[in-house]
Parts: sequence; structure tokens; C-alpha cells
Amino acid sequence: MQIDPLADYYFQHEPQTICGQEVTAITDEYVDNYPSVVDRFFTRYYYIKKSGSDKSPYQVLFHSNRICLISLAPEHPAYRQGIASLNFDIGQTDRAKNTVKGKGKKGGMVLQHDSTLALLTTKSGEVYKIPSCVRSKLVEVNTAFSENPESLLTAEEGSNYIAIVLPKPEHCEDIKASLMTQEQYDEYRKQLNETNETEGEK
Repeated sequence: MQIDPLADYYFQHEPQTICGQEVTAITDEYVDNYPSVVDRFFTRYYYIKKSGSDKSPYQVLFHSNRICLISLAPEHPAYRQGIASLNFDIGQTDRAKNTVKGKGKKGGMVLQHDSTLALLTTKSGEVYKIPSCVRSKLVEVNTAFSENPESLLTAEEGSNYIAIVLPKPEHCEDIKASLMTQEQYDEYRKQLNETNETEGEK
């Protein structure tokens, strides 16, 4: 019979009474479906380019402290095609060389909503220019995905960010208004699926 070497370290509740009230075990408060970090601290928004043929969706996780995480939306076609590479050298600029200093993140690259953060190449040969999605200052890019691009396929929401950006306080409300909320994005996806089904029946 195999003995668990860690058995002595497992939590064992010892009955205790304080002021006539029995103290419950801390495990009694365990919540199986406890909200994720994203659910607790971020608001989900979505961005789709208004011009050009590429209508791939991107996700913007907006924190109350203005920090925004930019990532591919779950429905981005790159997830189906497979990811071959992620390059932050977009030509004249290498986003990986961005540097910031202090609480104000001084020195960060200035971005417009349609500025290219990185070039993503899929295994099928498609190249996607990942936009910054919001007018902001670049804080950092996730170079781990340029070193191991396939890990982006399995990264959890929040940790799958391509870049972290910081908009100015006075721009935040306009930025939020320009993006799709979760409800608007869900409705957009629903209408898109209905259109594709209708065209497929023709």
C-alpha cells in the first residue's frame, strides 16, 4: 500500500467555538465556479477594422485603472488556421524594443487605434496585422508568443495578450464608445452566422 508523503500537510478542520458560535471550516466557503481574474477586474470589449477586407475580431480587456490588454478574440480565424509566427518587428519599427519609465509610462510608443502592433502569420500562409485597437501608449508586448507562437493557441483569457497599452484618461470614454461591448459583439456574431447560413443555402 502506497503512503502519501504529503498526508500530514493536508488541511484538517479542528472544531472550534468562539463566543458560543462554532467556527466553520474554510473549505466550506469553497466556490467551484469562482469568477476568473478577467471576470472580476476587466470589462470585455471588441474591435473589428472598419476598412479593408480583414474583418477579424480582436479583444480589448479594459481594466478600471485604464490598462488595456489587446488579444485575438476567441473567434479570430488564426485559431483555426494555426499560428506559425508572431513578429513585433513590423518594418520600420520593432515593438519589442519599446521602453517605458515610471508610473506615467513615459517613453512608450504612441499608438493610434489602427496602428500595427505585430504581424501574425498562420500555418496556412495568411498574414494578419494585429491592430492596437485603441488610441494609447504602448506599455509592453508579450515576447513569449514570438518565441513560442503555438502557445498562443492554448493560453487562457487574460494571459493571451499580445500587448498592454495605456490610453489617456480623457480618451477612455470615447474609446469605450468606439468599441463593441460583449452584448453588441454577440449580436454581431449572431447576425454574421445567419448571413453565412443564408448565403450557403443559395
